[in-house]
Amino acid sequence: MVNPDIQGKRYPRTSSYLVGREKVREFAKAVMAAKESQDLGFAQSKGYADLVVPPTFPVVIQEQSLTLVLSDPEAKIDFSRVVHGDQRFVYQRPIIAGDELTSELTVASVKSLGGNHMVTFETEIFDTADKLVCTAISTLVVRGE
Repeated sequence: MVNPDIQGKRYPRTSSYLVGREKVREFAKAVMAAKESQDLGFAQSKGYADLVVPPTFPVVIQEQSLTLVLSDPEAKIDFSRVVHGDQRFVYQRPIIAGDELTSELTVASVKSLGGNHMVTFETEIFDTADKLVCTAISTLVVRGE
């Protein structure tokens, strides 16, 4: 059973993640993303310094923060009972290869519904100037017993 008292809890900032060009290309190929995520010349012709990450790429960065929650004994989230419920991204600016990013996760809500728990996380992703780049919002459903 998920501990409802974790609602509002903010987890420590993660170590930095350097967005690598080849990681962007690999992710872009896997999700069949636009050309500016795969072709450096094309991205630069559009005014970007490097490859632009696909819209769902921040999940890679958010994963570092989610690991903190899932390993937190206070949270009482049994990962073997988790299914992904929802995922959204709110961008302040595009993320490009070469960006060095960190993230901080807040447990936005914990709700019980029909014996299941829905836990929503808001993960703010920052650049080296400590400016917000993107917020990744995800909901995990923890199935009841």
